[in-house]
Amino acid sequence: MKLVSIIGARPQFVKAAPVSRVWRQAHTEILVHTGQHYDEEMSAVFFRELNIPEPDYNLEVGSGPHGRQTGQMLARIEEVLLKEQPDWVLVYGDTNSTLAGALAAVKLHIPVAHVEAGLRSFNRTMPEEHNRVLTDHCADLLFCPTQTAVDWLAQEGVTQGVHLVGDVMYDAILYNVDLARQRSTILTELDLHAQNFLLATIHRPYNTDDPKRLQNILTAFLEIGSPIIFPVHPRTRRYIAALDTDFDHSNIKMIAPVSYLDMLALEQHARLILTDSGGVQKEAYFLAVPCATLRPETEWVETVQAGWNLLVDADLEQIVNAANNHQWPSQSPQPVFGDGRAAEKITDKLRNEN
Repeated sequence: MKLVSIIGARPQFVKAAPVSRVWRQAHTEILVHTGQHYDEEMSAVFFRELNIPEPDYNLEVGSGPHGRQTGQMLARIEEVLLKEQPDWVLVYGDTNSTLAGALAAVKLHIPVAHVEAGLRSFNRTMPEEHNRVLTDHCADLLFCPTQTAVDWLAQEGVTQGVHLVGDVMYDAILYNVDLARQRSTILTELDLHAQNFLLATIHRPYNTDDPKRLQNILTAFLEIGSPIIFPVHPRTRRYIAALDTDFDHSNIKMIAPVSYLDMLALEQHARLILTDSGGVQKEAYFLAVPCATLRPETEWVETVQAGWNLLVDADLEQIVNAANNHQWPSQSPQPVFGDGRAAEKITDKLRNEN
């Protein structure tokens, strides 16, 4: 049985690793990397650390406007599918790579399976929201990480082929967290001690591209006062450079993007995580680390309901309060994202549907 898996961005590399590991035990996988994230820091190091096989195809699309990028991916993925004639196309998450893979497959009448189906932010200004909604309505199999995702699909009339399997990122955490402790040296390199620093990530366009929002967030970081480790996305760094903000001798340490194992090491030892990333919100929850989300909403409502995630948007006062005054839960988070066997369940469903 042949599967073509479409990936292109760092979160998808993490999600694909557990599924690929299980699937390849008995079946054929053709791995297609669109090149959406393409450099050493954003791509190659993740393949090495997660033991993902080298892609069979690297489409090298690179960055660019959404329409052009998605169109180039669609055309090049179609060529691969015509050549490989797979039984299934598997797509992950909510990026342009996800949508392009799904559209290319359905137009060739190849069944589509969507991992991380059913998520909704209900914020239509996010490109990711359009990508995930359209992909869900293309897909033949929809692998949901939570019951909430199943319920949201049902509200849209999508009930066929829907399966609650748990979250593949939880599979990845369970598999890699000990490796991070053993192999990562980033705490030593940055002279960090557990619980004595905060970790921050910012990459969403409505935070990076809006100077007022970005300035508010960075000013809040400065006012927090505690050391903040800030791996900076290349796009984010360009927008920060355009602001009149002085980081000299401040509490913010801006560093290059880090590898997956280094990120896990930073996450599990941070006192608090400040992020606009959906994946980082979940990883914080898995690792029982408080998270303040720099967005007005989240797809991962379970983390908010449990009290481990606080929506602070780009509000200076709320961000500072979350870091310095908020009372976080004392009990460990409940396991609402499955049992760490999502990849096995996905493999079983795909095999049984053939």
